[in-house]
Amino acid sequence: SAPSVMEIDRISTLLDEILTPLGIESHPFKIQWYNDRVPGAFKFQRHPDTLCFVCLSTPSTFEKAFLPFVLNDRNLTLKDPFDQCMTACFARAIQAFAGESVELLQDFELHPNRRPKVIMQTAGHVSGAVHYYGCNDMEITESPPNKKLLGVCIHPKYGGWFAFRGVFIFNDVLVPDLERRQPTDVVQCEDVRRDLLRLFNFSWQNGRYRDVIDVDERYSARQQEYFRTVPSQRWELIEQWRNEARTRSWSGVGR
Repeated sequence: SAPSVMEIDRISTLLDEILTPLGIESHPFKIQWYNDRVPGAFKFQRHPDTLCFVCLSTPSTFEKAFLPFVLNDRNLTLKDPFDQCMTACFARAIQAFAGESVELLQDFELHPNRRPKVIMQTAGHVSGAVHYYGCNDMEITESPPNKKLLGVCIHPKYGGWFAFRGVFIFNDVLVPDLERRQPTDVVQCEDVRRDLLRLFNFSWQNGRYRDVIDVDERYSARQQEYFRTVPSQRWELIEQWRNEARTRSWSGVGR
């Protein structure tokens, strides 16, 4: 129906205006598409046509959103800095929908029993943003008998150089006519797919799985350094960057 199409356009446009300049993508999906693919405990008790958006950070999010956030903000708590940055970015989006029933679930949010509030990979796949490659049909010989192998999502432009950050649920917006976008299958060769799952499960730290396809953009050297640093030492790295930024401004460089 025309009203639901107009609603999707209105919400998409507003989200894009706020999030795209920060390098954050947002992709729409319906509750039903998600519920159809997740186990009972993860299903949302909402109308099947409820509109949602899954959001992901891309390689440029670090420079566009994260560095300005940590270099300028003195009020950060000791929680994860990147999570705090995303919370601040999403808060701006929520403000834009003041008076509407909008729920945000971030990637790190868990129920008291430690179950994730949303399976981000499923949301990413059903929205068409990324393609999820599971291990079900794959014989991966070196897998230890009791190790549960994990599937991996690949972005058509950024390969594995992205991260899921949140899902917005617009509780009062029903979109029976939302057109479903199929995810792009960028790893069609079974051998390459097997290699991808092997790299992701057994040596994800080296990041090679991220380059399973030719990508448009990767994380910058500084961003890779940040994510390679153990979480407890990331604050020291940020302090170092703050000092460098102060030194640059005092010496007049970059004015």
